[in-house]
Amino acid sequence: MRIDFSSLYPNVVGFERMARELEGLFEQKSAGWPPYNIEKLEQDRYLITLAVAGFERDELILETELGTLKIKGQKHPQEGERTFLHQGIAERDFELSFKLSQHVEVQGARLEHGLLQIELARELPEPLKPRQIAIGNPETLALPSAE
Repeated sequence: MRIDFSSLYPNVVGFERMARELEGLFEQKSAGWPPYNIEKLEQDRYLITLAVAGFERDELILETELGTLKIKGQKHPQEGERTFLHQGIAERDFELSFKLSQHVEVQGARLEHGLLQIELARELPEPLKPRQIAIGNPETLALPSAE
């Protein structure tokens, strides 16, 4: 499924590169395994869910560095030889990377029923948050006079 972000920018000129980067976030160049979902929970909160059946907590590594979330799965070697009549559950190592937007931070992660869920949230610093500015009297402002 391809997500088209062009409808989000009908009145913006010069931000085509940003739109292409947003599209690229949802078109990960991976082998397609493990499968994952990216959900928008509410304003500025997101959830990435990976299907990692067969992996234990100590076989999964999550790291963030320079705006990138990396998720690695490294299976421990199995003792003894196993004979499969059919093997449909992949038990191979993997590495996925997700480029995070500015000010998006990982809030936490949990592994339950073979699903790894990673919560993300955008936390804007105070100076970047919108604020209302009160209009005062001319006498209270330290502006140069128009003389």
